[in-house]
Amino acid sequence: MALVKNVKIKQMNRKIDVLLGLQWGDEGKGKIVDVLTPEYDIIARFQGGPNAGHTLEFNNIKHVLHTIPSGIFHANKINVIGNGVVIDPVILKREILALSKYNIEPSANLFISKKAHLIMPTHRTLDAAYESFKKDKKIGSTLKGIGPAYTDKVARLGLRIGEIFSEDFKQKYNITKDHHDKILAGYNYTESYQEYESEWFEAIEFLKGFLFIDSEKFFADVLKTNKKILAEGAQGALLDIDFGSYPFVTSSNTTTAGVCTGLGVAPSRINEVYGICKAYCTRVGSGPFPTELNDEIGQTMRDNGNEYGSTTGRPRRCGWLDMVALKYSVNLNGVTKLIITKADVLSGFDTIKVAMNYKIDNALIDYVPFEMNNDIIPDYIELPGWNQDISNCKSKIDLPEELINYLSFIEKETGVPVEYLSVGPDRTQTIKTK
Repeated sequence: MALVKNVKIKQMNRKIDVLLGLQWGDEGKGKIVDVLTPEYDIIARFQGGPNAGHTLEFNNIKHVLHTIPSGIFHANKINVIGNGVVIDPVILKREILALSKYNIEPSANLFISKKAHLIMPTHRTLDAAYESFKKDKKIGSTLKGIGPAYTDKVARLGLRIGEIFSEDFKQKYNITKDHHDKILAGYNYTESYQEYESEWFEAIEFLKGFLFIDSEKFFADVLKTNKKILAEGAQGALLDIDFGSYPFVTSSNTTTAGVCTGLGVAPSRINEVYGICKAYCTRVGSGPFPTELNDEIGQTMRDNGNEYGSTTGRPRRCGWLDMVALKYSVNLNGVTKLIITKADVLSGFDTIKVAMNYKIDNALIDYVPFEMNNDIIPDYIELPGWNQDISNCKSKIDLPEELINYLSFIEKETGVPVEYLSVGPDRTQTIKTK
């Protein structure tokens, strides 16, 4: 057998970095994407839909994005809505028009994958019908139609946004709508969606003026160049459809693996994985939350952190940092760099608690079990708090020793360096710690 000599293997460019949440969402991804965007050429959303609210604050103005990637405020950056996203045309149109008030014109730098699925008006109604049917076992859905849209995608009944240009689009729409009407009749759910339907078709016409792409080819071509891509996740790893606290989860893969299917790229292209977590924990809606504080401390966290949903306005449940769940998310996502947000919210606490283990039936475990439920009792350690207002700190040397020790503790436990620290809502209130 002849030996092949001097074969040069071309190394594939690894230029997709990932940024995602490591808790139950609301970790501050929008702000951090905005901070990191100058380092990248392309920002891409790879999953989720308008149930996600990414909040950015700068120049004393608060912006909330639901579908558009958080790099849209940088005119020279391309923003891509990937195939793994589900799109409500009405909400997307409203987002675009809201941006135009600040002289931001997304038509120039917003690309939409033709393979992204549409959220139909009946999906929203189905969402409400399903939640009503569950009674006291409600998931806590945002009622945006996300789950039913993903259900139709898997059942091969969904409509993809690239189909809006086809001559038989209305016919396809009506076939799926009739199917939904039959389901709603079975639930005896009679809420009308006709008014929203009219607005929906108007939004479809509006979106036809934007650039639609074959996103998998787009990224394949881009990766042959020197351009850098940041994949922006929505929700958080603990809400992943497979690895979250099921059934109290979202309907998509919120982990690093979702980048590959949500953008059409190979796993070998993933480079850095930025994992974001708060200095404490929050959760919106139902589901297990081992470190939840239903007391004055929890309310103080909520008030200090303005912990109310950017999409729903619902008050968030608050609790101490859960190291068991954090390690789980770090390992699941292959996190290479940590970003800690809302450290300023913990200013003023004499001591800070961290859950290091779970106690179940009088036994201690250090992992997230299959039976993730409300019977779990957190096993805490206590660390010194800091009384200093850190919102004006500009560098690591300005931080109180207790906070620096807290960050070092997190690094030691997770085995991942803390790269950035957020000390306030504005984009300028971000400290690079490494």
